[in-house]
Amino acid sequence: MIELTPAAVKEIKRIQKSRQQPESYFRLAIAQGGCSGLYYALELCETVPNGEQPYDLEGVSLIIESKSLPYLENLRLDYAEDLMGGGFRFHNPNAQATCRCGLSFTEKV
Repeated sequence: MIELTPAAVKEIKRIQKSRQQPESYFRLAIAQGGCSGLYYALELCETVPNGEQPYDLEGVSLIIESKSLPYLENLRLDYAEDLMGGGFRFHNPNAQATCRCGLSFTEKV
């Protein structure tokens, strides 16, 4: 399963509130593209797409795209701020390599 750190939970809730969607779902998926071949796609959804399962993690209603599940097994999602601003940090044991931005990765073969 996926782990959300307290900082990630706080940021997700902040985003939901700032967009006036406090009851929305936080959807996590993997898409083709990015610097390394695959990238993380994040969005807020008002409804659960067909065939997808919502999970309640640390008070966040999380949707994980079904076909993305194998890529996200044991993912740890964190949020951190630095001199360049804030952003989600993905700690993915299923990634063989990641790009410098941290949003794109190559899957383990």
